[in-house]
Amino acid sequence: MPTRELASAVWLGRRPTEYAPRFAAAAQRDAGHLTTLVASARKRLTAGGDVSLGFYLERPSYLSLAIVSCAPHREHGGLPCPLGA
Repeated sequence: MPTRELASAVWLGRRPTEYAPRFAAAAQRDAGHLTTLVASARKRLTAGGDVSLGFYLERPSYLSLAIVSCAPHREHGGLPCPLGA
């Protein structure tokens, strides 16, 4: 996995763990569930896909996490990366 995608996957993996105590649903706090979500996200990033996750937190909050791939995008390979080459 290129460096940018690896850094994105690491960042994404830390966020749900950081916010897990505030998740509204107990099932989403489960470490196994979070590990599965992060592993799936890493696969999508590696394949050039985007990742979007969302979690309801304690009322009235919602945590939205998204990463847009730049390496080249799986479905839109001709689009330039906004960060440059």
